[in-house]
Amino acid sequence: MHKKETVAVIGSGAVGSYYGGRLAEAGHDVRFLLRRDYHAVSHSGFNITSSDGDFALPRPSIFRTSEEIGKVDWIICALKATALYDGHRLLQPCVGKHTRILVLMNGLGLEDHFAGWFGRENIFGGMAFVCINRGRPGNIHHLGYGRVTIGHYLDQPDELEEALALWDGSKTDVVTAPSLLQARWEKLCWNIPFSGLCVAGGGITTDRILADHDLSLSAMALMQEVITAGNADLKAHNEKGRIKGYAMIDRMFKQTATMGDYRPSAMIDFVEGRAMEVEAIWGEPMKRAHALKVDTPKLNLLTAILRSLNRGR
Repeated sequence: MHKKETVAVIGSGAVGSYYGGRLAEAGHDVRFLLRRDYHAVSHSGFNITSSDGDFALPRPSIFRTSEEIGKVDWIICALKATALYDGHRLLQPCVGKHTRILVLMNGLGLEDHFAGWFGRENIFGGMAFVCINRGRPGNIHHLGYGRVTIGHYLDQPDELEEALALWDGSKTDVVTAPSLLQARWEKLCWNIPFSGLCVAGGGITTDRILADHDLSLSAMALMQEVITAGNADLKAHNEKGRIKGYAMIDRMFKQTATMGDYRPSAMIDFVEGRAMEVEAIWGEPMKRAHALKVDTPKLNLLTAILRSLNRGR
């Protein structure tokens, strides 16, 4: 391990608890903000079943408020995008002069808010490609994958090295992205079609999409729209890199084929009656496509359906 760091996990759901747990397992001082499951976790700890090896944190450092956590070296913000505007209030008590913030959330443009609140230099974006669900309070089921891609808000290589160093010695596959914007769009190449169609299909699993000819073609067409819009956005931001269309589609479909009957988080939110992260995952990419005059009819339709299903939640 590089050195022991203090880490606050804000948003201790499946993703935050799993990755925070891996950092605690590696020896870091990890402090979890738990607003809903505090009593259950204080009694039974965290218990994680994982394709990379089960582990438990019988006595994790858990807190009811950010003020109790105090200033830390790193914050992992794994809130749902639906709780984005709670981010400033929840993170502020933990932010010191040199605190770095990893925004481990789904969607596009999220880091802009954190940069506005806390300054651009210490903001990172994290893209977790992981099959993971939450069971009973304190129980996390990591089903497969788990790689985290980290980009820096200003794309500074030396800051990316600091981010990598945090995960030294942990059982987490972490890579860095020279372009945070490109990494965000690449994650959306999976999230927009597969999560969206799982919801629009009435709460189906990813294997059902692959097995259905029409849904599979729709996922492919949606992915192509995302790639076109993403590359236009990269060009507009004077980024050098581009998403390679055929290779990305091939990779996303092959990886999805190994997931079995996977339930994306948006689908779980839908069937359990919770608000979905519609604007961050579908709305913002569509907005950028429109601004760049990129035609995205399938994304427009899917976003309209998801907004309708999300209304009133």
